[in-house]
Amino acid sequence: MTAFKILTLVAGTAALLSAQNSKFGCKEPVAGKTFIQNTVTSSGAHFKENKIQVALLLDTSNSMDGLIDQAKSRLWNIVNTLTTLKYNGKAPEVEIALYEYGNDGISDENYIRQVTPLTQDLDLVSEKLFALRTNGGNEFCGAVIRDASMNLNWDSNEKSMKLIYIAGNEPFDQGRVSYKNVISDAKRKKIYTNTIFCGNRDEGIRTFWQNGASLGDGRYFNIDSDQKVIYIETPYDVRISECNAKLNDTYIYYGSHGSEFKSKQMLQDKNAEVQSASNAVERTVAKSKKNAYKNDHWDLVDRVEKDKDFISEVKESELPAELKGKSKEEVKKAVVQKSAQREKIQKEIEELSKKRQEYIDKEMKKRGNADADDLGKAIERSVIELAKKNGYSF
Repeated sequence: MTAFKILTLVAGTAALLSAQNSKFGCKEPVAGKTFIQNTVTSSGAHFKENKIQVALLLDTSNSMDGLIDQAKSRLWNIVNTLTTLKYNGKAPEVEIALYEYGNDGISDENYIRQVTPLTQDLDLVSEKLFALRTNGGNEFCGAVIRDASMNLNWDSNEKSMKLIYIAGNEPFDQGRVSYKNVISDAKRKKIYTNTIFCGNRDEGIRTFWQNGASLGDGRYFNIDSDQKVIYIETPYDVRISECNAKLNDTYIYYGSHGSEFKSKQMLQDKNAEVQSASNAVERTVAKSKKNAYKNDHWDLVDRVEKDKDFISEVKESELPAELKGKSKEEVKKAVVQKSAQREKIQKEIEELSKKRQEYIDKEMKKRGNADADDLGKAIERSVIELAKKNGYSF
């Protein structure tokens, strides 16, 4: 199971970290069209790969600062949970979308806004999530679910898993748009609607949050949105973080805005670290997952993996300084070397993250289930249940 657990600080970890540093290192590898959507099309008898698509609909009214903070702390846990799912032995592509609703600062008449579409540009999702600000407003759940179910680019493959998670703390039936109708429409598209009420469980039931999940074949949860996320530090965290620095070095930006995207990658590393060192580790693990973290819109390594002939098309002016003046063959060789380095680092992170999760699971077993739910734990449980129901394995 993934690192989608409620985590708690462990006393004495620093000494254990020191003792393990030499044993669990990130080995130095030997060198040897839009980014918004990556929809795979199919025609005739061509096989279409399935996806896991998740839309997060967050209430950003005045009282929801805690919810937004939990989302910042749990984004990479969510990604890591999704990347463990397999269908017929293959890991589907993962896409995340983000909405905010219930905020008077939004000009839409229903106070809803699509922050990001369904995308594998997870740095964009992180950037926009960290930019969210709360403001008083009216929370119209039906309207935001309607927008997400109708306007996102949901995959047409019936085997794809399509999930909406809506979190908030006001009655679910507010506004002119009937939540019953829009959730039923979404279900016909095989989009499951899950509801997370920020408050007392019985109050969420009385105010129709449970009913919304029942209609959408999803799950209903209640959480304390003001609860601070606590983490278990492990002996592997420092070395995984060291691997992150080496992983970043394998990216070769291209295009007129490539350097900006590279800077954004570094900034989101820092945003994750601001939440906690453990959260930064979770981001590193997510970045090592090729089915979730892709940057072919600015990184030559990812782009060439997607389109092997791209190097012959790219202009010298679009390359970074270290590749200007190089022949096409020299550019290709540099990309091949970085690709090989990245693969080795990703494998190293995978090995370390498995040991890290085993450590966390043991610590959680000692503590039992005394910890209260948060956004991450709620989503983890529902993902596991719905995945099994739809033929996915872990």
